[in-house]
Amino acid sequence: MKKSINKDKYGFILIVLFLVLILSIGFFAVIGTANISSIDTFRIVGSKLPIIKKYIDVSDIEKSYQTIIWSIRLPRVLLGILVGASLSMAGTAFQGIFKNPMADPYVIGISSGAALGASIAIILGVNIAFINISTISIFAFIGALAAVFTVYNIARIKNKVPVTTLLLAGIAIGQFLTAIMSFLMVIYSKDMAKIIYWTLGSLAGKGWEPLIKISIPVIISMIFINFFARDLNIMLTGEESAQSLGVDVEKTKIYILILGTFMVSMVVSIAGIIGFVGLIIPHIVRIILGPDNRIILPASAFVGGIFMVSADTIARTIISPVEIPVGIITALFGGPFFLYLLRKSKR
Repeated sequence: MKKSINKDKYGFILIVLFLVLILSIGFFAVIGTANISSIDTFRIVGSKLPIIKKYIDVSDIEKSYQTIIWSIRLPRVLLGILVGASLSMAGTAFQGIFKNPMADPYVIGISSGAALGASIAIILGVNIAFINISTISIFAFIGALAAVFTVYNIARIKNKVPVTTLLLAGIAIGQFLTAIMSFLMVIYSKDMAKIIYWTLGSLAGKGWEPLIKISIPVIISMIFINFFARDLNIMLTGEESAQSLGVDVEKTKIYILILGTFMVSMVVSIAGIIGFVGLIIPHIVRIILGPDNRIILPASAFVGGIFMVSADTIARTIISPVEIPVGIITALFGGPFFLYLLRKSKR
């Protein structure tokens, strides 16, 4: 009976978070330099949807407003949600397999690896798409995968991954990869502006094309990660105990690392390095909802999406018309939070 009540409670929480996410799309799409009302925004969006578009007349709305909402703000908001959800879910999964609240894609070097891979693709100028995934995304995935497995193997002592060793290895590898990227920027100065973009992180000027390219593979990866929620819960009891209960711990870690790395590399290839989202959100969600990964994995995705689109709205409006890279805003939140976690761990 208690289990059924918990399921109902968790289902209700996820429905509420999903509705808040949907409302945030409309709310943040309205905010901007151009003063477009929320009613006009919903009318513009509705006029593009297949079934209801014939019932909505937008002839009284300026063409420029329609372009701003449909071609600029809406894809940017949706991309922000996808980026935030991916980073948050990956962070939740990594914290689960490492049993460490300070593990996230940024701290353990995945974002730096993905950015370096993307930078190499930009410099080489190759354009070979694979199942609708761009060359930059493929190189970003290879770079991120190489980074995470390097960090994991450096940090591993026998069959355990100590917290301190993981953090030190992640920070060291991340800085090393960033140094390589900086060196490439000096050598290939003509590509410097594009590469600097990856180091700051931004959702500006993307449109629908990159969003469509990464949305399906990223969403599929998020669905697959949720299938490991039960295994992550069992692993909380200890790796030896989980092994005795039939969980192949090492394989589970590898699968989650590959899926999480793939998700992060996809969004980094489009949005650049955006740090600390995968650190802040999973920790906050875990404090509020408890340790059950069946609820905190999807909840982190919803909350992460809302947080990212909020941060991006701040980035593009706080000193409008000048835009701040969203990576700076997330770092302003994440830096102090990371210090708080370190201080709490020290105590």
